[in-house]
Amino acid sequence: MPAIPTAPAPAPDSSLLARRHRLRFSSPSPRSNHQRLLPRLPARPRAAPMSAEARAPASPVAPPAHPTYDLRAVIALALSEDAGDRGGMSCLATIPSDVEAEATFIAKADGVIAGISLADMIFNQVDPSLNVEWFESDGNYVHKGLQFGKVYGCARSIIIAERVVLNFMQRMSGIATLTKAMSDAARPACILETRKTAPGLRLVDKWAVLIGGGKNHRLGLFDMVMIKDNHISVAGGIANAMRSVDQFLEREKLTIPVEVETRTIEEVKDVLKYAAENKTSLTRIMLDNMVVPLPNGDVDVSMLKDAVQLINGRFETEASGNVTIDTVKKIGEAGVTYISSGALTHSVKALDISLKIDTELALQVGRRTNRA
Repeated sequence: MPAIPTAPAPAPDSSLLARRHRLRFSSPSPRSNHQRLLPRLPARPRAAPMSAEARAPASPVAPPAHPTYDLRAVIALALSEDAGDRGGMSCLATIPSDVEAEATFIAKADGVIAGISLADMIFNQVDPSLNVEWFESDGNYVHKGLQFGKVYGCARSIIIAERVVLNFMQRMSGIATLTKAMSDAARPACILETRKTAPGLRLVDKWAVLIGGGKNHRLGLFDMVMIKDNHISVAGGIANAMRSVDQFLEREKLTIPVEVETRTIEEVKDVLKYAAENKTSLTRIMLDNMVVPLPNGDVDVSMLKDAVQLINGRFETEASGNVTIDTVKKIGEAGVTYISSGALTHSVKALDISLKIDTELALQVGRRTNRA
């Protein structure tokens, strides 16, 4: 099916990314008389700052580049499914349109925070007058109880954006947290995700992997030729499938990565034999399910090591199958270039995050509003 034409995924606006590096409460949106008279409360204490190493990276991580994915449209869809055709009934019923509030982001669990740049985009899309201040950056490790950001402005706008912001941030932070743990354990191999992402959230999920310190596998069917078992079966064998790919790429004058899936040592030998006898575009060999689970919970990586030694650096190698946080260290020690894990995105546990309105400030606003 041809791709549905949409606008390219934009990188987060530079002005939005700059928000986290400065205080922006000096120019709030216009207030009503009773709000101008409202004294600002002292900031609540935050948890102790992380070490310099734990707080890196400070620079924003850009989303993967995709030719058709429209990130703003995804945000609009998420907001639309919440608002429906009536908008926020609870806000309309309880909160005057001119009331402003301050809300604080709080980590409810330890983990890697992700989605700050995306949250900026959502707040800006809901209400450009909202002011957001971040005390952490995407990729920083946060502890339970840490206050890592604030948003100030129209109370209705904050509450309308709240659930969409948190849904994205919690999922992204869960992915980033697992990616960081697996990346650290896998070294010197690099961790990759797969295409096993939530439908419609492909770029968002893969963005979170980058924030967590992993690397992206192919974004879709368009940016890599990946010869898998079904292609091989239909083509009549590995050599036939690889030959067809090489002929296709030459005919179309395309230069893109090519990966072939192997499941046995014999299949690896078939790939190497073809590559030795033919000019090929092959760049990577997947070693699928060559990590064998053992009854005691350990894994046998002897077949994986044999395959890596056989390939001997002629092509990149990628281990796939039976990859968990418990097995990834042993897999990485086998000498593969990459380790791919579908669990990073298809079985993610969201990181618990809350956004709380400053109750004392809200009560003062409510009392003044009622008197007015």
